[in-house]
Amino acid sequence: MIARGKKNLLGVLVDAVDYEAAVEKIIASARRQQPMTVSALAVHGVMTGVSDAAHRYRLNHLDLVAPDGQPVRWALNLLHGAALSERVYGPTLALKVSEAAARENLAIFLYGSREHVLQKLAENLTARFPGLKIAGAEASKFRRTTDQEKEEIAARIKASGASIVFAGLGCPRQEVWAYEYRERLCMPILAIGAAFDFHAGLLPQAPPRLQRLGLEWFFRLLQEPRRLWRRYLLLNPAYVALFLLQFSRLKKFNSPLAAPPRQALNYG
Repeated sequence: MIARGKKNLLGVLVDAVDYEAAVEKIIASARRQQPMTVSALAVHGVMTGVSDAAHRYRLNHLDLVAPDGQPVRWALNLLHGAALSERVYGPTLALKVSEAAARENLAIFLYGSREHVLQKLAENLTARFPGLKIAGAEASKFRRTTDQEKEEIAARIKASGASIVFAGLGCPRQEVWAYEYRERLCMPILAIGAAFDFHAGLLPQAPPRLQRLGLEWFFRLLQEPRRLWRRYLLLNPAYVALFLLQFSRLKKFNSPLAAPPRQALNYG
């Protein structure tokens, strides 16, 4: 088990952890009914924090930020000697947490995406992990919510009897959601994004070989070029350039300089 703490990557604090450590922390928090915010960041997720100081503050105040993308894992190894042999891929983390939750009799609540996606996701998870309890599911409103709606959403999740929340709102909205709901929900919140569509069987995952080579982004770009071309063709080169500046010590990225958000965004 590897849990070497948070490491500075372009000013974003990413945890040098493996699957075993991440799952253990999440399940322990669920058992104790303690708030915990979790995200798994690939290059795009890291760059959302680089480009927005307020969002960098949110990311750096999440309890666990796992290295989702291979380029993020490679960077932790090169910059900090993290010695991580594999990434902590959000969709796989969701499956490992589901398996542990079924074993521990901890119910999961699904929040985000659309009704048909949630239905298929719940069916597939419970079929894959007999005994897993889905305490409830609620689709995204695809707009900002009012403060009252926010309180009502939190109340419904707590009343469901859930011990863990899977949030699938897309990056960076799901990380904002986790940050803003942390104190309202005494349970782990996992921001796992595309895992909803993957495990619902609605979106194909990249072949394992491409994933190992860090080319999952290329596969996804081919699947959704109109939606993703800006994300990958602009942000990926920027990430590499900034990483080289940090690696060569030509530029320091000081994470404490991030500014707290002035107001809640209330994504829903």
